[in-house]
Amino acid sequence: MDLNTVTALHRPGDRTDLTGRLGPGTAALAGGTWLFSQPQPDLHTLVDLTGLGWPPLTVTARGLEIAATCTLAELTGFAAAPGWPAAALFRACCEALAGSFKIWHTATVGGNICLALPAGPMTSLAAALDGTALLWSGADSQRRIPVAEFVVGDRRTVLRPGEVLRAIELPAAALAARTAFRRAALATQGRSGSVVIGRRDADGAFVLTVTAATDRPRRLAFAALPAAAELAGALARIDRWFDDPHGAPDWRRAVTLLLAEEVRAELA
Repeated sequence: MDLNTVTALHRPGDRTDLTGRLGPGTAALAGGTWLFSQPQPDLHTLVDLTGLGWPPLTVTARGLEIAATCTLAELTGFAAAPGWPAAALFRACCEALAGSFKIWHTATVGGNICLALPAGPMTSLAAALDGTALLWSGADSQRRIPVAEFVVGDRRTVLRPGEVLRAIELPAAALAARTAFRRAALATQGRSGSVVIGRRDADGAFVLTVTAATDRPRRLAFAALPAAAELAGALARIDRWFDDPHGAPDWRRAVTLLLAEEVRAELA
């Protein structure tokens, strides 16, 4: 779709070029698959982040850094280091996106997270693997926040004016964990109604992350694998289930309980 209100395009070549570029009426552009999918009447300027040349995937001493501009295709093509079985979630989460294979080559990890849709599969992935969002502001200021806390509601994040999501950092310990993935939707190719990801760490700890069924990620952590009743009780304390045409709250709650028990049993 043409954005006929946009009159300026900036393509910064380094971080200093970002200073003062982002604000009201301005949008950061990476893949643009959502940005160009519908009218954006309040926009007059786009800031193209792809010119910054961020490496899509970088293995570090701490784990894996995923650039905000990394495409879904680049993420699924990642050759995981030995001992990182949780990297199997990369493809599973990408396949949860209600989009064509062509979209995979354009849509970005950072764009999906910043859009903050409850069914955003990159939010599911990052929250399940204890991902941290690295946020840049200005030429030299930055902060980090867990992705599970970065998305705070439907289409709402803690991103401040002038900030840009630089990368998602996944710790090696989470990547080394065993995982289980479950997803439910009202239609075969429809938007996710519930995504449940379980993680069993090397020390036996169990983490269950619920997305799509709730307006923000819900993370349940246990020192050891919980019994079925204990897990169901923890899920029952979720006080709000998302409601939209892709699933009613009571259905989302019921299917999440079912998927969570399947995940718990798989990782037992």
